Amino acid sequence: MVASQMSIYFFLQMAIILGFCRLVGLAARKIGQPQVVGEMIAGVMLGPSLFGWFAPEAQAWLFPKETLKMLYVGAQLGVGLYMFIVGVDFQTDHFKTRLKSAASVSLAGMIVPFLFAVLLAPWLVKMGGLFSAKATVPEATLFLGAAIAITAFPMLARIIYERGLTGTSLGTLALAAGAIDDAAAWCVLAVVIASFEKLPDGTINQLIAVKAILGGLGYAVFIVLFGKKLLAPLGRMAERAGKVTPTILGIVMMLFCLACWAMDFIGIHAVFGGFLLGTAMPRGFFANELKKQLEPFAVVFLLPMFFTFSGLNTRLDVVTNPSLLLVTLVVLAASIGGKGVACWAAARLTGEDNRTSLAIGSLMNARGLMELIIINIGLQRGIIEPTLFSMLVVMAIVTTLMASPLFELVYGRHARREGMLGVAPSGG
Repeated sequence: MVASQMSIYFFLQMAIILGFCRLVGLAARKIGQPQVVGEMIAGVMLGPSLFGWFAPEAQAWLFPKETLKMLYVGAQLGVGLYMFIVGVDFQTDHFKTRLKSAASVSLAGMIVPFLFAVLLAPWLVKMGGLFSAKATVPEATLFLGAAIAITAFPMLARIIYERGLTGTSLGTLALAAGAIDDAAAWCVLAVVIASFEKLPDGTINQLIAVKAILGGLGYAVFIVLFGKKLLAPLGRMAERAGKVTPTILGIVMMLFCLACWAMDFIGIHAVFGGFLLGTAMPRGFFANELKKQLEPFAVVFLLPMFFTFSGLNTRLDVVTNPSLLLVTLVVLAASIGGKGVACWAAARLTGEDNRTSLAIGSLMNARGLMELIIINIGLQRGIIEPTLFSMLVVMAIVTTLMASPLFELVYGRHARREGMLGVAPSGG
């Protein structure tokens, strides 16, 4: 397929993707779900699970395999830029006020999922067709544990903000615990990615693994120790100009691309580079103006490409097989019990009342976009097979759909009666 044909497909694909994701997202908002939840579902609907089932020829014509590489690049740009924005919005002061309780909730939300992964991974590896043939049981355990333990941190932050819980005991505790959880899960994933580069004899390519682990640690340490100081002049330039000028934005985007390239080059993933760079960006005026310029394009135009690319790799018909359906239900039960129930129990043990603990469990149990990022990395790096990818997409959607109504049931209605809660969420 020549370049001119690729561009024709791309523009038509994007028109349909943007329109359909927006419509399904709006429908999701009508029933109290964030926009992003609807767009996750829309991506799956555009794939072989629905569109390809009803109209396989039309779906194959609209999304020919030759064009998926172009969609893949846009998807990676979208998720990388989104994670950069999440980093810009990341508030480290959440840790300071509720560190002990947050650490307890986070620890429970990590240990229990990994215990479930220890139990499930040997079974899943033995079944075949779920993990790559190259994956060892320890690698499968670490990947599955990270996938179960991840929290939809951006969605969690949005729910807390839109429900008027920012700065409250519940909001601070949930945000701090979610941030610790996700940081740990990403670190585990980085180790899995680094260890998965194998030599022909099946042994780990130690040079590549060392480069990835040491390079990732070096980049993280550099950002933590020097990032804010080196980037502070950008904030001062923006304040003097009264805006983030095109020149400043150009510098930021150049740094973003270099950070993503560096993480891809050492063998981890671009999202690590974007997120860590975002955490070092100047706060206050600069961060607010930067988000105003980048967030609409990243969320409205680029992220739907990521959801659709994920949906094109999802085949829900594979989980209708009785044995695979059983696996899906077991993974889903382990995910809910390993995260939601564990976080509720930990909150109770640290002195929180039952209603607050249930609210924390319901929020921490959502996986959302973060889960899709992890499993896409797993699929791209050959750690998991499309069948397990589809199962984990189901888990991501179900646990994310549960979050808002469960939170409303256990906490929201009571809190509104007591005048403790703001308005219901209006977007994703």
